[in-house]
Amino acid sequence: MDAEEVRFRLLCEVHKTAGRVRASVAPPRWRRRRLASLLSPSAGTGTGEIAQAIRALLQDDAAGAHQALAAHFASRRSAFPLDPRTLDALASRIARRFPAASTEASSRADSMLAGRYDILGYRDVAFGHPPAWQRDPVHDRQMPAGYWSAVPYLEAESGDHKIIWEINRHQHWLGLGRAYQLTRERRYYAGFVDQLEDWLPTNRPLQGTNWASMLEVAFRSVSWVWALHFFAGAAREDQPGDAPWIVDLLLGLDRQLLHIAHNLSTYFSPNTHLSGEALGLYVAGCALPELKSSVHLKALGRRILVEQIDRQIKADGGHAELSAHYHRYSTDFYLLATQVARLSGDTAAGALEHAALRQANYLRTIADDNGILPLIGDDDGGQLFPICGRRAADCRDTLAAASVILQVPELAVSEIPEEVYWQCGAFPLEELPRRVSPWPSAALPESGYFVSRTAQGDHLVFDAGRHGFLNGGHAHADALAIALTVAGRQCLVDSGTATYTMDAALRDRFRATAMHNTVVLNGRPQSEPRGPFHWQAVADARPLVWRSAPGFDYAEGMHDGYMPAIHARGVLALHGLGWVVIDHFLGPAGPAAKAEAFWHVEPAWRAIQDGKSVVLRHLDGIVCTLASSSALQVLAPEEANGLDTYAPEYGRVEPAICLRDRSEGPFPRSVATFISCAADIAIPVTLAATPVTSSAGVSWHSAAFRLSWKDRDAILLTAIELSPGDEAGGSPGQLWGCDEARTDARVAFVEVGSATGVVPILIGGTEFRAPLAPSVHESLVTGR
Repeated sequence: MDAEEVRFRLLCEVHKTAGRVRASVAPPRWRRRRLASLLSPSAGTGTGEIAQAIRALLQDDAAGAHQALAAHFASRRSAFPLDPRTLDALASRIARRFPAASTEASSRADSMLAGRYDILGYRDVAFGHPPAWQRDPVHDRQMPAGYWSAVPYLEAESGDHKIIWEINRHQHWLGLGRAYQLTRERRYYAGFVDQLEDWLPTNRPLQGTNWASMLEVAFRSVSWVWALHFFAGAAREDQPGDAPWIVDLLLGLDRQLLHIAHNLSTYFSPNTHLSGEALGLYVAGCALPELKSSVHLKALGRRILVEQIDRQIKADGGHAELSAHYHRYSTDFYLLATQVARLSGDTAAGALEHAALRQANYLRTIADDNGILPLIGDDDGGQLFPICGRRAADCRDTLAAASVILQVPELAVSEIPEEVYWQCGAFPLEELPRRVSPWPSAALPESGYFVSRTAQGDHLVFDAGRHGFLNGGHAHADALAIALTVAGRQCLVDSGTATYTMDAALRDRFRATAMHNTVVLNGRPQSEPRGPFHWQAVADARPLVWRSAPGFDYAEGMHDGYMPAIHARGVLALHGLGWVVIDHFLGPAGPAAKAEAFWHVEPAWRAIQDGKSVVLRHLDGIVCTLASSSALQVLAPEEANGLDTYAPEYGRVEPAICLRDRSEGPFPRSVATFISCAADIAIPVTLAATPVTSSAGVSWHSAAFRLSWKDRDAILLTAIELSPGDEAGGSPGQLWGCDEARTDARVAFVEVGSATGVVPILIGGTEFRAPLAPSVHESLVTGR
């Protein structure tokens, strides 16, 4: 920490202590009359409704103030994507475009009014109506009361703070608003009002866990802004004696926004906390000029959002946290900020739009062609705009919104879904061009990910990057892991997150190396955790090679988690055939070392052991095969020790399939694994090592393999520097290989025995000779 950070942190602690003392002497209360001093009369110039509301408040006439505010917000122009003046027309458009939307919205909203919610990965959780705002009903635990900075929300005895905070984000109010607008049944409106009026007295200012996280307060603030715009029109029909909820909402919103502004996560590990807090300030500041504080909040939020672009967003568009789900969060943040900036005429719109575009391009790259994200790093199950109950890993709505907001049709992977109509209702969405074009394979070098994809829906993500950022709070021990979608079906998956604080052993297991599609060497994890959000030892990977050409992609990387031993991995994607994963184990001579490669298979597949290979059959009939040059086996439940589990969403753990590929021997050595695509690859498939008869040089380790399927054979040659330094990634520069093939390349792959002479794939070289096949001296890519 530098001197400025030390000063900032000390000042924060002084403010917290002073606030705690003040709250113990004079506990803060909600006082409706106070809103009169918070409103800006000039915001209502031309209508007089704000001035009327102020006069009513000063006379303790909260009902009169509520009616004046309802008339104002239902009719004024807003710098917010949802416009109360056009909601009737928008709801009619949605009903025509999505005939089942009304029924589905009612079903979800009725469950909420019955006190039952789908929260994170938990289904049909009984929170009650109104919900018990400080209770974790899943684990039947109550969060302790107290001043916000002293609540022990990370203690398991207090319950899972994620569950409690999720219901207190009030994002389900969007679902109630959707149901009300599509059905006009006032019970959904009444349900929202009941919850707001219950939340305020049970969450007094600065008291309890729901004031403890500024990011959570920011999410809640954005939800309240959505709710105001959803329900302002309904409030005009309120009767005398009804709750003056607009008065209460504005009073509570102003207090929460100031709480965020006074306790920003400025020196928190650069992640979505600070940018999410800034989004809450900026959105409310732009959308609610009626509050005097809005000028300051808007300026503060804008400044932080713009400053964090370069700090949190890498050159390749990836978020610094290196978590796919947190990247999706950040993309949504900047998309909403872009909309609000445009509507308010803010000059920051250009910078925010550029940030959103960079992140949207990255998101389109790491998501497969169904819009499903790999579970890289932590996935906390949350979303910014969960109005329709979409799964957290499904980012089709974000990509479609980005395609509309940024006017880049190629970003969308589907037709425009209902969520985008609510987010972008002013756009003539039906008239937008739809250009569904293949998204290319890509290297994301600053983030360390390499993505190979085909037009048939194959999608592979290879992680050769750093272990998170700073303390790596949301990182996993997943260096050189892959995630694979085959023909549009998720196949090899990251095992997910499961929990944060409720079960320390489960938290560590799901972050462990063995729960990822990578290698454990001598029983050691690559990185070792220390508590739920810290690490005592980390492995950083770095890329060595990336090549892409028509018909194939190749990526290679290494990591330092097993020093002095080195694990390096190359992944060769052969479009239309499959993928070859090559694991190199390098290091000083010594006793035999044990390597275990784990492959975690999505539960929709079934695995059948077939000798040294494993056949995977999807529930819809798609088949692919894994074959290894060593001992590949399907782990029985009694052998797996929990490795055969999968958490597709936070809090949800289900059975899955785990394959283990075990080898043992001295360094250096290499193991290869082949995964067939779902095309015409006949069973059986075999992969075996074959002797290298001509060396690649004294400073190189080399290996050769024969891949066989049906009546076809191919040779794979692969070489790597024995001590991969900063200049690693070149080629041997001399002919080397086995009896059937010679090359000067780093990697070569070619079918042999063909009468036509198939052109080889060469990485890092130019020459290939196959003595037992027609002589070939050309490649698909020069690769130098």
